[in-house]
Amino acid sequence: MSTLTSLPVTLQTVLLLCASNLFMTMAWYGHLKNLATAPWYVAALVSWGIALFEYLLQVPANRIGYQQFSIGQLKIMQEVITLTVFVPFAVLYLKEPIKLDYLWAALCMVGAVYFIFRSA
Repeated sequence: MSTLTSLPVTLQTVLLLCASNLFMTMAWYGHLKNLATAPWYVAALVSWGIALFEYLLQVPANRIGYQQFSIGQLKIMQEVITLTVFVPFAVLYLKEPIKLDYLWAALCMVGAVYFIFRSA
């Protein structure tokens, strides 16, 4: 049995979604720094190639997670992880200034998590 499958479903899901989001964020926004002077279709093809790896992680994450979570819970979990990955990526990699708006967005996500998981 592999190491990942010996972990609890929740942890498997979160780890796979985190890894998936790293690829997704790079596919969606990495070209803004790395391929800024390339034609848009080159950036699109490179992003599409990166997104393949995202899907190779995201699809199993959702299939594993659906054993324990509702689809709404999986979606909110995905959004929280997306924000958690995106903010450091934007600030550290793309050199965007840190904004208080990231905090407000995170607080909204805390509310979303509360409401989607409160009946669980």
